[in-house]
Amino acid sequence: MIGRLTGNLALIEGNQLLLDVAGVGYEVEVSASVLASSPQIGASMTLFTHFVVREEAQLLFGFADQRERDLFRTYIRINGVGPKMALALISSINPAALVSAVQANEVGALTKVPGVGKKTAERLMVELKSRLDVLIPDGFSSVVSAVGSADSVAGREAEDALIALGYKPNQAAEAVHRAQQALADEPAASGTEQLVTWVLRSMGRAS
Repeated sequence: MIGRLTGNLALIEGNQLLLDVAGVGYEVEVSASVLASSPQIGASMTLFTHFVVREEAQLLFGFADQRERDLFRTYIRINGVGPKMALALISSINPAALVSAVQANEVGALTKVPGVGKKTAERLMVELKSRLDVLIPDGFSSVVSAVGSADSVAGREAEDALIALGYKPNQAAEAVHRAQQALADEPAASGTEQLVTWVLRSMGRAS
């Protein structure tokens, strides 16, 4: 099992990186958060990895940290979710938003994930509902508990708005979570518009 790699970034093609580790090039399919934080070509980086061995191929998937890899491993234990779909889920929807969508039976949230059509989303919704107790690994529970039902709606709307402005899904989710934490003591200021404004100001992008 290859659990972690540290090497120099040699190439980026789509969602795949080529990592040069002591002269050996490892092709690694990575999450959106890894792509968003990738260093310049030639710079050193560390990835936590999950190795998949199949009859026709050996695949290596890379993640920004252990928590993200744990979430990936939780997803692939669900019937009908393979490594590619698990990676798409991680890159497209954050854990808190997914749990909220499953609890509210919002199938449309899953159809936003690349490669997931309506029928697949409906089947996944059934599977996810039966696995809510193990859906969020240790380390993500604080993220979920920090998002109440009302905040979840505003949070998802704020994430959608940020994605429309050019943020990657994971970047938007993390930024909105920080905004919700910062505005936790001001319930009246935690609506969609206030969350987006806080994020843009914190990034120095608001006038």
